[in-house]
Amino acid sequence: MSRIYKAFEHKKAFIGFLTAGDPSLDKTEEFVLEMADAGAGLIEIGIPFSDPIADGPVIQEANIRALSAGCTTDKIFDMVVSLREKTDVPLVFLAYLNTLYKYGYEDFCRRCQECGVDGVILPDMPFEEREELVPVAEKYDVDVITMVAPTSKERIKMVAEDASGFIYVVSSMGVTGARSEITTDVGEIVETIRDVTDVPVAIGFGINTKEQVNKYSAIGDGAIVGSAIVKMIAEYGEAAGPKLHEYVTEMVSGLASS
Repeated sequence: MSRIYKAFEHKKAFIGFLTAGDPSLDKTEEFVLEMADAGAGLIEIGIPFSDPIADGPVIQEANIRALSAGCTTDKIFDMVVSLREKTDVPLVFLAYLNTLYKYGYEDFCRRCQECGVDGVILPDMPFEEREELVPVAEKYDVDVITMVAPTSKERIKMVAEDASGFIYVVSSMGVTGARSEITTDVGEIVETIRDVTDVPVAIGFGINTKEQVNKYSAIGDGAIVGSAIVKMIAEYGEAAGPKLHEYVTEMVSGLASS
């Protein structure tokens, strides 16, 4: 049974995101442990990239800070090895396809397995090109997490049908970032997904309050918060740990009952 499966088993999951290496990899490790201790069921770790097209200004700036501080993919893998000595929380990389392409799909997926990374999310990988990566990832027990955007029912079903790990439902068109209001009919998207698979569904993009976590975890199986966490790290820097623990504890308390 995979760690990702266990994150959703008989409960809703709060998923937190942060950018690796912002402000340092030592602090990334600390912040992941703080979020796990506060009840996060799964944590996404962003591999910094020079042109993160799916991300808004908050995460773009975190990418720049991390790269400027010398963060590399190999150093992130080493950090995960250290993390795995301290926590069993499911870990998923959020990366851009060029990072994996340059590293080599085989080598990247092998290192994920060796280090204890459970899955990877690739916002810029077209669905039609998944088959270049998926067989390699499956060989190393790495879930390639499917992202489903507001689109036609037929395409949603096609994209969701072969999903593994969990499905990341994008609540709003555009880039990442906190939103005061989400107008997409997320419930209809989730219903369409449920027609073709029982893989857990987590909803993200724009979620940043306890009330939103409650609303969207009631519709799906979990809620994802990224930009609000990254913004907190930008504000408090190396001292962000206790603030993150407090914030994630509040968000977890908003999860709907199963």
